[in-house]
Amino acid sequence: MPSGCVVKAEIMNRRNFVMRGSLLGFVGAVPAILGRPAVGCREGRKRMVEKTHLPHTSIHRIEVDGVTVFYREAGPADAPPVLLLHGFPTSSFQYRELIPRLADRYRVIAPDLPGFGFTEVPEKRHYKYTFDALANTMLAFTDALQLNSYELYVFDYGAPTGFRLAMARPERVTAIVSQNGNAYEEGLGDAWAPIRRYWSNPSSGNRETLRKVLSPEGIRREYSSGIANPDLIAPEGFTLDAALIERPGNKDIQLDLFLDYANNVRLYPAFQKYFRNSQPPLLAIWGKHDPYFIPAGAEAFRRDNPNATVQLLDTGHFALETHVEEIALAMRHFLTKTAG
Repeated sequence: MPSGCVVKAEIMNRRNFVMRGSLLGFVGAVPAILGRPAVGCREGRKRMVEKTHLPHTSIHRIEVDGVTVFYREAGPADAPPVLLLHGFPTSSFQYRELIPRLADRYRVIAPDLPGFGFTEVPEKRHYKYTFDALANTMLAFTDALQLNSYELYVFDYGAPTGFRLAMARPERVTAIVSQNGNAYEEGLGDAWAPIRRYWSNPSSGNRETLRKVLSPEGIRREYSSGIANPDLIAPEGFTLDAALIERPGNKDIQLDLFLDYANNVRLYPAFQKYFRNSQPPLLAIWGKHDPYFIPAGAEAFRRDNPNATVQLLDTGHFALETHVEEIALAMRHFLTKTAG
């Protein structure tokens, strides 16, 4: 074998570097690292680049329910759809590294919920920020994209939103991946104490106490909660979230949703009835050190759904920030069985 062919081994050894979208830059630098590769390896290197090329993620906007929904999409148009619903305080940006890891085999779609990311809600719409409203907008979104059958990935706020979609159109949701997306009271950790006080007494004082959570430092803490080494978390996510929450009026939107989350808890029995009746294949993949949604919430899915499996990861609430590879591999294995 010509000596330049060790390029292939070097590329494979730098898998994480490659999977973050920097393959072409790395290959371009190979001659400086290893010396000029032998001529016989040039075609092999070209094929390697083509084979490992990451699927392109495109951005789109669509008018539904009086709202301009921003969303990211990647993968073949005729592939099985996977709908990713984000949580607080983030947006579809949180899926920036998960999307290309699924899009070779699936049509991956990640919208921004109203009040988050780059989805725009005109003032004349007089939008009421409740989880019922978020679900209605997402239902209109799935109708507009003609998603008549799809796998559902939910995280945090995406769970009560997505479970409403599943209850409304159970025939459409063929499988569910819940990543720290709760549907059981025993899954609510002690970190909910300040919000529970707000539920029981929605005074201006309790509301203002929660406003501190929406500061840049508060947003950063949301990301680091339950993660042993917060320095592993790239700053782009929480920095973008903090900037978007600083838009005029957005903090009050978030405080309204904090208050309305009590209605999700009241709806938990209905979610659980859906799991019992429909029994969708369900993977609960959970950061086990999450102080908000604790592992008991993951284990509880098995009580109502014999098709539920649980996988606990050694991380916190924002598990994708530290364990995207593990989650992507678990999803691919799970979805291969459900979507074919």
